[in-house]
Amino acid sequence: MRGRIADRMDETEADETEALVRDASTGSMPAVDELLERYLPGLRAYVRLRAGPSVRARESVSDLVQSTCREVLENLERFRWGGEAGFRRWLYATALRRILNKHEFHRARKRDVAREVAPPAVSAGASTLPDLAAYAVSLGTPSAAAIAREEAARIEAAFDVLNDEQREIVVQSRLLGASHREIAELTGKSEGAVRVALHRALARLATALDGDAGAGA
Repeated sequence: MRGRIADRMDETEADETEALVRDASTGSMPAVDELLERYLPGLRAYVRLRAGPSVRARESVSDLVQSTCREVLENLERFRWGGEAGFRRWLYATALRRILNKHEFHRARKRDVAREVAPPAVSAGASTLPDLAAYAVSLGTPSAAAIAREEAARIEAAFDVLNDEQREIVVQSRLLGASHREIAELTGKSEGAVRVALHRALARLATALDGDAGAGA
């Protein structure tokens, strides 16, 4: 019974999202606002975890999120509805493309470290770390009620020890709920290789989290 109720709720939510996307694509501002409100927390968490330290040191996470939203909204009429999962993939793929573009841009502009003026520290902001903390529960951390800003920052720091591929696989699996098959299609790996890579990335992440907890003890 619970399973059938959950299925009906999922279908209702998917129908609502499809209607929002359709209305937003025609310029309905209430639909645009509701659509962004629904996906903004997850998008912020995705960008923070996926960007990595090199991009975050030079780019505002808020700016990356805003530019992603702007691009998606400007191109809603091009989107062909493939369910709510399809919309999420499109949203996060847009964010990832912007992150990778920034990464390539800054790598191409390598400067003499001694001459480069360090960019001003980008504040996490009152709205970002709580979003990250809310999603941290999917990584096996303590209950959401016990997670504070410090925990969110600790998770972010642990993610920074992962390489780009590991961050993408963990975020896709644990944050976005993608299957091994979907991640394999995204990364060009086999499902078996994805399982191995995910296991190793989670082990490395757990080690980083445990080490940080031990250092703070």
